[in-house]
Amino acid sequence: MKLNFSDKARDMVTSFMDLEEDGLQALRIAVEGSPFAPNYELTLVDSDSRGESDLEVNAGSFTVLVDEASADRLNGATVDFVETIQESGFQITPDPDAVKAAMDDAGPAGELADRVTHVLDTEINPAIAAHGGVINLVDVQGTEIFIEMAGGCQGCAMSRMTLRQGVERMVSQSVPEVTAIHDVTDHASGDNPYFT
Repeated sequence: MKLNFSDKARDMVTSFMDLEEDGLQALRIAVEGSPFAPNYELTLVDSDSRGESDLEVNAGSFTVLVDEASADRLNGATVDFVETIQESGFQITPDPDAVKAAMDDAGPAGELADRVTHVLDTEINPAIAAHGGVINLVDVQGTEIFIEMAGGCQGCAMSRMTLRQGVERMVSQSVPEVTAIHDVTDHASGDNPYFT
């Protein structure tokens, strides 16, 4: 397994370890949630807290522990430390090939996915097709769904309004079990939006 650390991220992990009185010498990284909207958890731990199924990655001045369930999703990822005007923190950018493999494995399935896909195909997509757009269901996690906007919807200035006032309303009426709709579209890379 391979993990890439920027110099800034490596320095920050080391400095946080130096502040710990307990002499924590390992960083545990875990991934949870959908491949389309992952939640990364970074925790400083004692190097002796390695579990039986944990993988150990040498990051130079410290060890990284990764549980078996997170290993495929973290393999090839880059860990950076980002500072902006409003916040700072660690940022993990997954390897694009690992994301694609996770998406292929995840795929929406089950009764809820079928019902949401039916609403998208029969009610929503015909309405936005005139603008060259299409909305696809890409994942279901419990009662939360993850959609991706493509075509004229990707990068469109009206995409948020389309999601909030159109997609959410229509899906909630037809499939009330859905508790949240997450847009996982990379709107910055849209090259043919209907509205700019």
